[in-house]
Amino acid sequence: MSAVRRLRRRAAALARELIALVLAHRDPRTPFAARAVTLLVLAYAFSPLDLIPDPIPVLGLLDDLILVPLGIALVLRMLPAEVLRDARAAARTHPLAGTARRLGRRGAIAVAAVWLGFLAWIAWFVLRRSG
Repeated sequence: MSAVRRLRRRAAALARELIALVLAHRDPRTPFAARAVTLLVLAYAFSPLDLIPDPIPVLGLLDDLILVPLGIALVLRMLPAEVLRDARAAARTHPLAGTARRLGRRGAIAVAAVWLGFLAWIAWFVLRRSG
């Protein structure tokens, strides 16, 4: 099997896992903590904004290659087995057209909100120390 074919299969598998996470997030059997972490992982995965911008050589792509799979692994451990099984089965048959675009905007807003919150916390901390 060629390297390109393996990469395509892995990319397709990752896309199915992300769709399964969307479905699991919507499932009422999913605990609140798992929903919250799922939302953060999906927002980051589909967001056009990154913690480390992609134009920065090596590091820009490395955060996507490390953070997204680690986030997915964390969510997979948090989800009840039956929810994950049902979500994966549904992800194979239901492509959820348009979801990535909607989550891309929501993801960008979520990442921007996290950055703004972090910057506000730093400003508060600095002002508190200087005053």
